[in-house]
Amino acid sequence: MRGALILLFLLAGFASNSVAHEVRPAYLEIRETAPQTYDVLWKVPGRGGNLRLGLYVEFPAGTKNVTEPRASMADNIFAQRWSVKRSGGLTGGTIQVAGLSATMTDVLVRLERFDGTTQVTRLTPSAPSFEVAAVPRATQVAVTYLKLGVGHILGGIDHLLFVLALLILVTGTRRLIATVTAFTLAHSLTLAGATLGFVHVPGRPVEAAIALSIVFVAMEIIHSRQGRASLTERFPWLIAFTFGLLHGFGFASALSEVGLPQSAIPVALLFFNVGVEVGQLLFIADVFAVIALARLASRHFSIPQPPWAWRIPPYAIGTIAMFWVIQRVTAF
Repeated sequence: MRGALILLFLLAGFASNSVAHEVRPAYLEIRETAPQTYDVLWKVPGRGGNLRLGLYVEFPAGTKNVTEPRASMADNIFAQRWSVKRSGGLTGGTIQVAGLSATMTDVLVRLERFDGTTQVTRLTPSAPSFEVAAVPRATQVAVTYLKLGVGHILGGIDHLLFVLALLILVTGTRRLIATVTAFTLAHSLTLAGATLGFVHVPGRPVEAAIALSIVFVAMEIIHSRQGRASLTERFPWLIAFTFGLLHGFGFASALSEVGLPQSAIPVALLFFNVGVEVGQLLFIADVFAVIALARLASRHFSIPQPPWAWRIPPYAIGTIAMFWVIQRVTAF
């Protein structure tokens, strides 16, 4: 019964993820190239063919185009590049994304000033605008990167599938805590190393390897249930740490798209990692809540469980992960 309900939770997670992230986030990059002059990169998710979401950047009054927008469409992403200028600069002005409130997507914004400092924020349908700050405050950086970390892990279904597989396989509270802690320490190390430029690994092979790590743990669940000695079952912390190093590179890849504010790199890196952990703990808490509800329901209802029901979660996880492996390898 527990395995079947975990599968239902998994499927519910896929359904909620497809609704909450029906389209990919848009991306706005504003780079000050000279006093009062900025280069703009605007990426909007496509809707198939040459169609795109109706999202448009609105700069503060007095902003003028220095060059006309140059548009392109590739990989179902609509991109525009142009330059703008405003007397006195953009500091203190409000930038808004028109049409965002009518969608279900977010916009990641990165503004780089001429002195190298950056401002990063996330716009949502309920908050489609932001004010350009003179100097990013530490608290603003912390809150922004905390939200980015939570959003990334909850939107990264491949990372959550790996954690789910570990939860199914590892028994015992102490062993589970040690396993999750090892996974956390490992991906924190590679996240910091890759983000700060100490280690560089190509993104596409990493994504394929992450999917393969999920296949491995799904196979370990099957071996364990069949009575065969499972490496992950005997040394769960070691496997979690090893693959955690790999998953950390995936987190670093997502963080590199936004960048780090040069004036507050330690704060941004720390709180992005904290956000990842908060999102991971929320996911684990949800899984345990579903299991608790399942046990409560089983006291009131007698639901027969076929002997093969335990196979459903690992085979479902493994099949999805193997699809990702093939998809990501063919994209090399």
